[in-house]
Amino acid sequence: MTGLYLHIPFCARKCPYCAFFSVPYRKGTVAAYTEAVKRNIAACGLTDRVDTVYFGGGTPSLLTAAQVSDILNTCAKYLHLAPEPEITLEYDPTGSRETYLRDLYAAGVDRLSIGTQSFSDRQLKLLGRTHTAQQGKKAVLTAYAAGFRNISCDLMLAVPEQTAELLAETLQTLTELPVVHVSAYLLQVEEGTPLAGDAALLARCPDEDAAADLYLQAVHTLENAGLHQYEVSSFAREGFESRHNLKYWCCEPYFGIGAGAHACCFGKRSCVPEDIAAFLEAERQPEQLLSASPCDPEERLMLGLRLTEGVPSERLPGKQKIPALQKAGYLRERNGKTVLTPEGFAVSNAVITELLT
Repeated sequence: MTGLYLHIPFCARKCPYCAFFSVPYRKGTVAAYTEAVKRNIAACGLTDRVDTVYFGGGTPSLLTAAQVSDILNTCAKYLHLAPEPEITLEYDPTGSRETYLRDLYAAGVDRLSIGTQSFSDRQLKLLGRTHTAQQGKKAVLTAYAAGFRNISCDLMLAVPEQTAELLAETLQTLTELPVVHVSAYLLQVEEGTPLAGDAALLARCPDEDAAADLYLQAVHTLENAGLHQYEVSSFAREGFESRHNLKYWCCEPYFGIGAGAHACCFGKRSCVPEDIAAFLEAERQPEQLLSASPCDPEERLMLGLRLTEGVPSERLPGKQKIPALQKAGYLRERNGKTVLTPEGFAVSNAVITELLT
């Protein structure tokens, strides 16, 4: 089975912490871009069954429901779609409309990933988000009323001025909503973003120890609410794990379409240049080769350690270091596999590096 990722790189306003490729929304450009996406779906040459389709961005919910429907109809026409594919669209909570959401659901989108980030108006403002906490709650409830039962919310941790008390309030709101999946990310300061150049705002972020504590607070609260951790930043009710994102972590094939999209398919890892004009003009999207031998054993181990399933202990180059990391509380052994604990996930980069060297 193969996944299909569609990059929709348009935003009404770019968030100051975001390093993903995006451009300002222009109605005419979006219409032309939709046609280019459809053209590339028809020409992509995928012969495997496609069981996941993911509209990422950018802000894919800036597409009209008719444009989403056209793209999915093109998928049905030219690809071998599996029965009941998982079709996800990233959704901006600003100005949620039930009619639009019902039309998305009718078009075939069955999973929404809603960019709530926080349920604190103060912290949303500091993050440069355009929606309010109330709009975030309304987006979830409106999506549920429109028929969606597979709803994911994004949650950002260690953001400016975040305390355990403020996070507890956000987590309480989140776990009281009809949400079956949460993606909880520690705030990353990416080079070249406005946030990276805002020293005063960065000074208000929790330090590394406080960030780890906030992460562990989120893990334990979500687990207690029935959202089990299955990956370092991912939590879900049973049966609602993201089938598409698991492809990334399990080194399963996925194909990317759109300016800035990445792919791991046809025995190589590649990307599409971050160039809207080139994507619109080409009969078939341009491609840059990133690796002719993707998913080598070390990469599989690195990605596998991000999952709570873990990896076979005997395959780890640094397995002699396991006892010390276990004693420190970062690892546990389970059925012959090495698994990171929540405390290990909080400092996963350092632990994984130690195990792979």
